[in-house]
Amino acid sequence: MGQAVRERPLHGLRVLVVEDDYFIALELCSALRAAGADVIGPARDLETGLAALREERIDCGVLDINLRGRLAFELAIELRARGIPAIFATGYDASMIPDELSDAVRLEKPIDLVALCRAVESACP
Repeated sequence: MGQAVRERPLHGLRVLVVEDDYFIALELCSALRAAGADVIGPARDLETGLAALREERIDCGVLDINLRGRLAFELAIELRARGIPAIFATGYDASMIPDELSDAVRLEKPIDLVALCRAVESACP
């Protein structure tokens, strides 16, 4: 069993992916599933992400900041309010992130998928 746990470090975690670019979303979801996560989404816009948060049990959120011209900070703040870590997967630099979210993990595009899986694993107890 120990080997299986190492090979699928995200086993049992439910990860919400919010990304409006189809190919990037596909890549993120595939990597998370390969690491054992149950992926919720991908949500392609803010409203779908917020609906998933209301309807699903979520352990972690992986969010693009710019979703078809709308910023995902509202969703990140709502995740935080529920004690759920949010990880930004974005092309924006840290100066774009509001102060109340400045300690969130930010991964720059193109996303290092190994770093993404490690970030999710580290963020979730």
